[in-house]
Amino acid sequence: MPIVRLSDAGDARLAVYAGATDAQLRDDPEYANGLFIGESRKVIERALAAGVRPVSLFLEERWLDQTMPLIERLLASDPAFPVLLATRDLFRAVTGYEVTRGALAAFQRPALPSVPDLLEGARRVAVLEDVANYTNIGAAFRSAAALGIDAVLVTPSCHDPLYRRAARVSMGTVFQVPWTRIGCVRDWAVEGVPLLRSLGFSTAALALADDALPLHDARLRACERLALVLGTEGDGLAPSTVAACDYVVRIPMDHGVDSLNVAAASAVAFWELRTKWRD
Repeated sequence: MPIVRLSDAGDARLAVYAGATDAQLRDDPEYANGLFIGESRKVIERALAAGVRPVSLFLEERWLDQTMPLIERLLASDPAFPVLLATRDLFRAVTGYEVTRGALAAFQRPALPSVPDLLEGARRVAVLEDVANYTNIGAAFRSAAALGIDAVLVTPSCHDPLYRRAARVSMGTVFQVPWTRIGCVRDWAVEGVPLLRSLGFSTAALALADDALPLHDARLRACERLALVLGTEGDGLAPSTVAACDYVVRIPMDHGVDSLNVAAASAVAFWELRTKWRD
């Protein structure tokens, strides 16, 4: 199928891009695990490299030249793959987006692995508790990919790493760092911390507490397998989570600053406690 230039916002092939929320796409009954939208060439290429199956590609005319290498790759694999092209006005009418960072692609959601399967062989793991800001989720994944985190676990109330903005901010690293959900209720630590412990992990809650260990404490680096648990900037970790973990940890700071947001805190913690050192 050649590139299709569309003129009708009601074209059935555009339904997946036409105002559906991330949650609605996730629950799409036509696909076993639902759909998600990837935005930008980098995100789409990293999703493809991870083996995620695309459904269609949709882009404005102004992105055509930049996207041609990706389009040629998709059509080489499947000459009938839908590549849908629109004017700026039509694109905005369909999606409601004022600005995008490139093409959009609809993908089938991959099935999430179990926690034991995901963590086989892992030594450093991040747990994101109830993080609701897409930018922070994406930034934490980008830091995890860059700084030696083997896997990320997200709690039931944490937003989805595959949501369009989170994946875009991560620069597609949500497809490079293995991840899954942990726990099935809001108080995830009741079952999640014992599960991690049964898999050989010590757990370290990053929280403000008078008896918290500094991040550089030798006991933390000595842990063969360590899960770093991070919460939101405002509320922090739930008291029950802090109580369940083996260690409570703080990042030493200056000038009276007591905390960083989860994206910045994750980068500092991942760097300090990494096991994979580079020259």
